[in-house]
Amino acid sequence: MPDSKCSFPSIRTEIAGLPISQLVACYETPVYVYDAAAIEQRIEDLQAFDVIRYAQKANSNLAILDLIRRRGCVVDAVSAGEIERALAVGFSPHGDPPPIVYTADIFDQESFELVLKHDLHVNCGSPDMIDQLGQVAPGRNITLRINPGFGHGHSQKTNTGGQQSKHGIWHEQLPDCLLRADRHGLGVTGIHMHIGSGTDLEHLAQVCGALQQAAGTVGRTITSISAGGGLPVPYRSGEEYVPVDAYFNFWDQTRKLLEQQFGHAVSLEIEPGRYLVAECGYLIAEIRAVKRMGDNMFYLVDAGFNNLARPILYGAYHPMSIAPADGNTKREEIEVVVGGPLCESGDIFTQEEGGFVCRRRLPIAGVGDYLVLEVAGAYGFVMGSNYNSKPLAAEVLVRDGQAHLVRSRQTFEDLIRGERIPSSRPAP
Repeated sequence: MPDSKCSFPSIRTEIAGLPISQLVACYETPVYVYDAAAIEQRIEDLQAFDVIRYAQKANSNLAILDLIRRRGCVVDAVSAGEIERALAVGFSPHGDPPPIVYTADIFDQESFELVLKHDLHVNCGSPDMIDQLGQVAPGRNITLRINPGFGHGHSQKTNTGGQQSKHGIWHEQLPDCLLRADRHGLGVTGIHMHIGSGTDLEHLAQVCGALQQAAGTVGRTITSISAGGGLPVPYRSGEEYVPVDAYFNFWDQTRKLLEQQFGHAVSLEIEPGRYLVAECGYLIAEIRAVKRMGDNMFYLVDAGFNNLARPILYGAYHPMSIAPADGNTKREEIEVVVGGPLCESGDIFTQEEGGFVCRRRLPIAGVGDYLVLEVAGAYGFVMGSNYNSKPLAAEVLVRDGQAHLVRSRQTFEDLIRGERIPSSRPAP
């Protein structure tokens, strides 16, 4: 278990034991660097749960998926591409528990074909999914993702419960969904609930009672329950980690009550995404301009929201540090605004939800120094874009003191691959 409170340095010279200067010399900037040991530690934190099902949408690099597979985790997939990624790194389509579960609110055509082709287990988030699967593949087992009628999270945009959320089957529709499943001979073997990303222990614990009620409605066909994800990690100094042992105990008590009710064992799953990979990730950028705009001092770096979109999407806070190019770690601190290179006013890393620009206290730095955006392993690269025709950054995994390039930086040829200019026709 991690220490209860977290702290972040304002000066950083290394990542996972490797000098930042060495990483930049090898891979340039902007670059994502991941510490494999941090992922392995978070997996160890959750060993009390029967099944750790990684929500790969948080970070789906093949090297990350392979590391997680080798540590005994299974995977959740929310798209055809994520199904293909899981298969590519060696997850089997079949097993107990299912190594790959397709969890979504719809079947698009490509994902539906893959689910049918590989006979993948489906966690249905809409009543229509039950009918669509049952019509062509009757007799399968499914699980149901239930929206309990409430949600919570660090932002309204990450809240996945309640009537304003599109996710899951509304709890009052559960009896109708059971009739739909019966109509097609589908067995409902599990219940899943997830109310939001970055929520707190109090709200997470409320899910236990709601899930127990839903499982009781389904009955003794239930063989597994999923606590979903949403375990928060600290992004600010002084924030505390969720006591994972206490969280497990909430769910273990729920599981035991259901086992008594049903008269058989019930497997307890957890579905972490952010919790496994957020803290492993660092986005290194180079400071390319330092300028004053009225009362604000700006550090402008060569990474933008095309590399890390969380601040512009919902005002997410990321700890930041300076990596001095000259090695001088004794620097006074000033209040600065940190922005990127994009032709977009919202390309600011130090902003609050709603787009309000704020300042951050950081060491004095100049052009050529490096700025490190920390706790960037979850929902970082995977939300990247080519806005302003910027290439996607390189990704590097540090394991046992060795750096491995796990995704090459996009080239211009990569950027325009697939684009076509129509051949001109002579004027009539």
